[in-house]
Amino acid sequence: MKKITILLIGLVSVLFSCEEVIDVELQDGPVRLVIEASLDWEKGTVGNDQIIKLRTSTPYFDTQTDTSVTGASVEVINLDTNEVFVFQDQNNGNYTTDAFVPILNNTYQLTVIYNGEVYQGTETLLLAPDINTINQSIEDGFDDENLEVNVYFDDPEDEENYYLLKYYEEGDLLSSLEDVSDEFVNGNEIHDFYEKEDDEDSGEEAFVPGDVVEITLYAISERYYNYIKILNEQTDSGDPFSTTPVQIRGNCVNQTNQNNYAFGYFRVTQYVKEVYTFE
Repeated sequence: MKKITILLIGLVSVLFSCEEVIDVELQDGPVRLVIEASLDWEKGTVGNDQIIKLRTSTPYFDTQTDTSVTGASVEVINLDTNEVFVFQDQNNGNYTTDAFVPILNNTYQLTVIYNGEVYQGTETLLLAPDINTINQSIEDGFDDENLEVNVYFDDPEDEENYYLLKYYEEGDLLSSLEDVSDEFVNGNEIHDFYEKEDDEDSGEEAFVPGDVVEITLYAISERYYNYIKILNEQTDSGDPFSTTPVQIRGNCVNQTNQNNYAFGYFRVTQYVKEVYTFE
């Protein structure tokens, strides 16, 4: 045992004495336009006030640079009525309008002109279902000791539908996004649940009585569903069998130079929102 102990001590000493700091020079990718264009219309409201945000990409470790894009031209046209909505530059990366008119089943096209190049994306505004019921349980989640919130809503018959559920607990930095398809439940009531687990690394804590969670249900297009699905898969990856991360491209296509593509997505959605307090 004595010889083994000496050997282990010697090995540890060698490992620590050989420690050396290596500077790795990382290559930065090209600077690209980032388009955050979510025209979200809450059911029961007029939906006139909308905002589109433009910025540029930065190197991963750069957190100081102001990436706000100003001086761009931003407009949305309803392709069914030909009505044009001009978004005014607020000189901070935000472009706003108070005159947007959301019409169900109409198709909208975003046009952004920046640095002499034209970016365009198209989406159709779909009807969001109402939420039937929200309740809590401990049986429907992954851990039978943790509380989860359950959401139920009806899916229309004889058509493909796609949904996005956003869960946000007061105090969290980020929301949790759930992509839902009616592929196997067409025309039936859809049930989705959200559960949190104690995690010391992330600081996440399981739900307890008194916690408040905001639930938002969006009706989305198939293309946006696929975009969010890939985004969720890459965000949640971490096991050795996960797919290799890929660069996710949205629907904002550079019509002038397709190689200089943009990041982000243009969506037009209707949504319903409820707040639930755990008992």
